Amino acid sequence: MDKNITILWVDDEIDLLRPHILFLQSKGYRVITATNGFDGVEAMKKESIDLIFLDENMAGLSGLETLLDMKTVNSVTPVVMITKSEEENIMDQAIGSKIADYLIKPVNPNQILLTIKKITDSPRLVTAQTTSQYQSRFTRLGWDINMAGTFEDWMTIYRQLVYWDMELEKLEDKGMHEILQSQKIDANNNFSRFIRNNYEGWFGKRSDNKPLMSPNVLRQEVFPMLGQHKVALILIDNLRLDQWYAIAPVIGQYYKPDRELLYCAILPTVTQYARNAIFSGLMPLGISQLHPDLWLDEDVDEDSHNLHEQELLRKQFQRLGMSYSLSYEKIANERQGKKVAENLHNYLSGDLSVFVYNFIDAMSHARTNVDIIRDLAASEAGYRSITRSWLQHSSLMDIIRQLANERVKVVITTDHGSINVSNPIRVLGDRESSTNLRYKQGKMLNHEGKNIFEVKDPSAIHLPKLAMSTTYVFATGYDYMVYPKNYNHFVNYYRNTFQHGGISLEEMMAPLVVLSPTGN
Repeated sequence: MDKNITILWVDDEIDLLRPHILFLQSKGYRVITATNGFDGVEAMKKESIDLIFLDENMAGLSGLETLLDMKTVNSVTPVVMITKSEEENIMDQAIGSKIADYLIKPVNPNQILLTIKKITDSPRLVTAQTTSQYQSRFTRLGWDINMAGTFEDWMTIYRQLVYWDMELEKLEDKGMHEILQSQKIDANNNFSRFIRNNYEGWFGKRSDNKPLMSPNVLRQEVFPMLGQHKVALILIDNLRLDQWYAIAPVIGQYYKPDRELLYCAILPTVTQYARNAIFSGLMPLGISQLHPDLWLDEDVDEDSHNLHEQELLRKQFQRLGMSYSLSYEKIANERQGKKVAENLHNYLSGDLSVFVYNFIDAMSHARTNVDIIRDLAASEAGYRSITRSWLQHSSLMDIIRQLANERVKVVITTDHGSINVSNPIRVLGDRESSTNLRYKQGKMLNHEGKNIFEVKDPSAIHLPKLAMSTTYVFATGYDYMVYPKNYNHFVNYYRNTFQHGGISLEEMMAPLVVLSPTGN
């Protein structure tokens, strides 16, 4: 432990604390003292202070008043409030002023020492403990990755990988995080093999191990609540599990989770296919057959692919014989979001209110095309941080607050996730081939990827085709598909960008959370 730590102790009875101060000095700490709040604040201006012990009940400037003045000098120096009082309002004021700890007199030397260690040595202790815990789980996690045989096995593995990713990212030493990245690569390679071996079978007559998939999400997880509660479905396009974990504490101010699960986003893991499947309750082939006027092929402008979500949802209601009332709003920018938030009561008159937010998907595309966004979201951690910051300051947060006040049940989910791609593979196709980097639809598709999932009969996985010879190919793991023309330019342009459409844990493991108002 680094003992080059300076402690400021402010107490109007400092002479009575001399034994405590001598004890700390014997342990190697430098302790300076002040007998009133004014002198304590002046000491902060002259000295580099690592930790402050502050008496709450002092003559003249009180401890709470001193604390406010100290925060204006240095807002990050940790302050431990010490008081004789156990009154709840004083504790509330102190904690609300962002103190690091709170001690009740009389305090003993070991109690003081423990507080110092907890505050000043916490990062080192957390690093050591986190590293040790991951090391102890490493072998077992590797075994689980190699032995996984069901979608449920992969859900458990993915939750663990996300947990350790978010824990290890906090450490200054990146060695353990690099080891985790190698486990994530192994996991995605094995998961991709699992999908290639099992996906088509999930659409056969016997599919005992078929997971919950996009077309059944509403029917199984949302519709059963209608008639018992007012329900708001918030679909955040391109939301990954780690991003949900990042924003959950923000939403937790107003909502608590009743149920959290992962479902399997269908292939291709893109909005046109996966989101239309959610709202229609049908696979894309079923939509094109039952509602040909509502299904638009890939040769149509991309912005038109999801124009009929509300109508597809109403068709699903009708097909299931449900007569619930519905409102639907797609929010593509903050201006639209503010308008919805200001008039939210207009959307809550029915049984189900649907809000589709495109921010994260737009951000992933912006990260590809805009240098400043690319720099801000240079890593998975940065991607999560931007997502959390957006929510905190967005119209969606205002909508969530209002929904909580109205005691509305909330379901937050997504249509698919995305993966940070790094490995280019060459692909050849005709002019009509789709342009997505993680999957291609077209005729005469040739590729060099040994792990590509190729589907020569799209109907086998319930996908439509433009022509008799149409095939689909899906990239797996961290691969992305690039045409030979201008190959080097596009390889560098798209490397380390977030893409979706293919097969990976990040794209196919879609979070769904059912939430109830906290009542606070």
